[in-house]
Amino acid sequence: MCADFQKPFIVPVFIPHAGCPHQCVFCNQVSITGSRGGSIHPENVHRRIQQFLAYNQGHRCPVEIAFYGGNFLGLKMTTIHSLLETAAEFVNHGRVDGIRFSTRPDTIDDERLELLANYPVSAVELGAQSMDDNVLEQARRGHSAADTVRAVEKLKKFRFSIGLQMMVGLPGENESSALASAREIAGLLPDFVRIYPTVVITNSPLAQWYHQGEYVPLSLENAVGRVAKIYRIFSSRNIRVIRMGLQASRDLDDGATVVAGPYHPAFGHLVYAALFLETARTALRACCPSHDRVALSVHPKNISRLRGLKNTNITTLANDFDIASIDVTGDAALALDELVIGTP
Repeated sequence: MCADFQKPFIVPVFIPHAGCPHQCVFCNQVSITGSRGGSIHPENVHRRIQQFLAYNQGHRCPVEIAFYGGNFLGLKMTTIHSLLETAAEFVNHGRVDGIRFSTRPDTIDDERLELLANYPVSAVELGAQSMDDNVLEQARRGHSAADTVRAVEKLKKFRFSIGLQMMVGLPGENESSALASAREIAGLLPDFVRIYPTVVITNSPLAQWYHQGEYVPLSLENAVGRVAKIYRIFSSRNIRVIRMGLQASRDLDDGATVVAGPYHPAFGHLVYAALFLETARTALRACCPSHDRVALSVHPKNISRLRGLKNTNITTLANDFDIASIDVTGDAALALDELVIGTP
């Protein structure tokens, strides 16, 4: 069952490194996706989709097949065609609503877009990562910020939903350049974005730089704070942020894959908690509570975000404002970003 009908139910098909002409310094897709690759032969993909749909019956959300972990449009044209044919079969039979994939900005060209136009592609995600060419060069991305701008302009001529992915904490980046990148990405008006903190993954070039003392990752606290500021930039333009932080997986959580950096299985929750803590502080300063008890009301969806992990936000607010007791209640009539202060 879907909590938000607009959020699609994803059937993931991982193609680690497939179609990638470069190895970016931060990348080891096998570790990130938890997939050991396998064949992307259409028969294997068809079987995986069948199994996933059979296992996850009864959902009420739109269903999309998603090709992740590689550079989809960097594959051979014959491979792109065969994979899209395989996925489109499920759409044509009414079992799936659309197809989405991630790709590099420099793979968006007229030939590939003409091919996509023949298939029920619903969303295209571009790995922009940064809009700072110096940062892109140090990350060995092999494309420029201008490539991202051109790619978005081309995609907007089609019916696709457009997503942009950005990273924070890349080599050569600081908070100022990260916020500047976010503002440039927001200026392109994508339909949605994903924000990833740079994590040092085993067997990546960045891991070697880290061990040699040539790269220092962001702390978890700094990464959360930076992403919270970026979230506000996108939110102010009504651009949906659909993910913050890497998707938790057994490989990432086992302690052997992440060498260093701000990985947390609930990274997005930490960012939302930081945002609500800031909102609550601002509201409490404005009303200058002199009560022993205060009530904070938010939309029910955001109660845990206001409280923070292990109730840390409430403890912090109580200490900072000398409040003996803080009650947190849910009010479905409130907007998702709204907080109201009252007395119990």
